Amino acid sequence: MSEQRRYCLLLAGLGVLVSLLFLASLTVGPAGFGFRAALAGLFSRDAGAIALIMQEIRLPRALLGFTIGATLGLSGAVLQGYLRNPLAEPGLLGVSASASFGAVIAIYTGLSALFVLALPILALAFAFASVVLVRFLAGGGARSLSIILAGVAVTSFAAAMTSLALNLSPNPFAATEIMFWMLGSLADRSMLQFWLSIPFMAFGWVLLFSAARALDAMILGHDAAVSLGHAPKTTERQVIWGVAASVGAATAVSGAIGFVGLVVPHLLRPLVGSLPSRLLPASALGGAAVLLAADVAVRLIAPERDLKIGVVTALIGAPFFLWLIYKTRRELI
Repeated sequence: MSEQRRYCLLLAGLGVLVSLLFLASLTVGPAGFGFRAALAGLFSRDAGAIALIMQEIRLPRALLGFTIGATLGLSGAVLQGYLRNPLAEPGLLGVSASASFGAVIAIYTGLSALFVLALPILALAFAFASVVLVRFLAGGGARSLSIILAGVAVTSFAAAMTSLALNLSPNPFAATEIMFWMLGSLADRSMLQFWLSIPFMAFGWVLLFSAARALDAMILGHDAAVSLGHAPKTTERQVIWGVAASVGAATAVSGAIGFVGLVVPHLLRPLVGSLPSRLLPASALGGAAVLLAADVAVRLIAPERDLKIGVVTALIGAPFFLWLIYKTRRELI
């Protein structure tokens, strides 16, 4: 079987898996009605309880699981290819931590209680501001090390300010809300939040996929990529602003969900070959599958305790991250 055929079969298999998990996300839950009733309620125009649950609770949750998972998987694959660092993940540029800080300000000041979209809007604004700051700190024509160091600095500052807000919060209910939001969840999200975030995520996807050929050329080195007609500054802008738009929008509505963008590209890279461009669509589908599966799992494991999806992904991803560090160290010896 040719390599191209295996790649097409892999994408087809991932597509089928995502479709099945999306269907499971729509039909699995503690409400207690059957598969047929769930699908009928999804397309019903009645104002009954089943239609309300399907259209206002489960549908936006499934859509966000798909789009946010795809965003995290795609962003992780692009950053690992661009920075040529196997430990790179979407939060490396400070976007996730800064978006979380913006959301914390909305909760801390009470803006989120006055205006329902204040939280995602502030989170998005801080995500874009973090990228501006990273580019300023890294300087023009920055190489990967400068970008990583600037991202770490911005992440640390945003995390410190978030901790300060928690420490100084006079309202224990606000502090609890901040803490639970930062754990990451798809519960209690609405179609309004989906429609707010999807234009930014789609814009980010376009930028990230447009950098695919440049990432392939960068395998040969920076100078070789330039000789093949790829401008380093253009690629840098595509990658950084693509991550800012997509991951910032994802974090704005779901909170911080870690490790998906780190784990998925590593699991799929041996199956797609050496070209980074092949990894991008596979990682997008793989990220969607992982997040949808994790969201279904939290409903089945402890439906009465509102287990946060960010906790599940961290429990799975943290041991993998430790193994990856150990493997990388052994390869360097």
